[in-house]
Amino acid sequence: MSTLTQTTDETVSFHDRFFQDDIALTQRNRHAPPREEAESASPPSIAPAETSETQSSNRHAAIITVASFTVVFTCCGINFAFGIFQAVFETLSQQPDTPFTGASPAEIDLIGTMSISLMTIGAPFVVAWAKRFSPSSISLIGSIIFSASLILASFGKALWHFEVTQGVLLGLGTCMSYMVAVTIAPTWFTARRGLALGIITSGTGIGGLVWAPALKAAIDSMGYRNALRLAGGIAFGLNVAASYAMEWEPATKARIQMENGARTSRMDGILKVPIVDWRVARTRKFVAQALGAVFQSAVYYLPLFFFATYARTLGYSDTAGANFIALSNACNAIGKIAIGYAADHLGRLNALVITTIISAIATVSFWLPSTISGDLATSQGLFITFTVLYGIFASAYVALFPASLVELFGIQNFSSVNGVLYMVRGLASLVGTPVGGVLIRSHSTGSPSRSYEGMTLLTTVLLFAASFSVMWVRIEAMIGADGRLVKKWKL
Repeated sequence: MSTLTQTTDETVSFHDRFFQDDIALTQRNRHAPPREEAESASPPSIAPAETSETQSSNRHAAIITVASFTVVFTCCGINFAFGIFQAVFETLSQQPDTPFTGASPAEIDLIGTMSISLMTIGAPFVVAWAKRFSPSSISLIGSIIFSASLILASFGKALWHFEVTQGVLLGLGTCMSYMVAVTIAPTWFTARRGLALGIITSGTGIGGLVWAPALKAAIDSMGYRNALRLAGGIAFGLNVAASYAMEWEPATKARIQMENGARTSRMDGILKVPIVDWRVARTRKFVAQALGAVFQSAVYYLPLFFFATYARTLGYSDTAGANFIALSNACNAIGKIAIGYAADHLGRLNALVITTIISAIATVSFWLPSTISGDLATSQGLFITFTVLYGIFASAYVALFPASLVELFGIQNFSSVNGVLYMVRGLASLVGTPVGGVLIRSHSTGSPSRSYEGMTLLTTVLLFAASFSVMWVRIEAMIGADGRLVKKWKL
């Protein structure tokens, strides 16, 4: 086999080698039946010991789900509610003697952008540390950094203080807790993986639904500084409790322990990231999935960060703007759970394609027209419709993305692929979100809402690019072991 591979590498072109790796990966993943099929093919009679072990595994899976949801609810919920702070800081930027005096929306947005981006940029390192030490210890450290960053931000005297604390440190703390949750959770599930990840990642929506109005109320009653301190204290209790429950699935844990046993010291490899197998990384399906991740994440957070400020251009109050964030997050939670459940029955890749396309259509059909419509009532109606549809369908990508990686690359490659592609998503957010913020003032003539036209155009173009990339992934997944296209519906 090695001789044949060597000969092929020497004689075929790069495109052919690219194609051969796709076939080899497909063959390797298909030699072993999926875990759910193996379970269904097992004999009906189960020994009492096996039943007890299954029940214990189910209990652990339920605990992992609750703990992971709690981390996502707290860390992502507060990050996704940054639009509340964006609106407050923009108001302060027009007043004298504040940390934000004279700052542009793009400069203020950089706080939230850095936090959201670093949440996934450090993914490969966090995955490596969780394997080298333990998921609970890494998540616990992240919980401490997360809360400390919010409390430190409350003492900020200049814009850069907030960029360092509420931006960089908050992002690092989020990454260490969030990436542990979304990396270990998929290994505990098989047939209901889509539903489980839908429930876990719905914490972003439910968290935003809860944190957005709560932070707005806290800011109104005690000021933004005390609101930051209160959020840091509550987050500490929730995240620390959830961190103690984080644990690898037994089979995965045994494999990790074997890997760690080959290391020369406990500190060996802590700065090394899990590199994706080159045979996987050079396949067309990996490239397509990476492109989709780049395009989608580059603009995914733009509406979430600017819901409140855009709502003000349509005549809504600050409280109504906070309600738009809450509405989007409510739809976010509903969409992730409902679509995650449907994905387990219709196919996770199918659901990924459909939801990505609908999110792009919603942007071009509702948000973009709302910026250029001359009628205020029409613009408001279009924006409300966009808020609901985008919340339901765009957010589903976050839940279906890790589930689809298991389907495409196998459980044995999941950790490394997941870490690298999440890092790619973070880097794309770090570039795309500030660019969108800069576009706000590039077209300020006419009605105030028109100043957001450039942002909506950028969002539309990249979401359609993400849709084409995801469709490419779907086509690549249908290529059989012989290199021919096999028509399959449920993927």
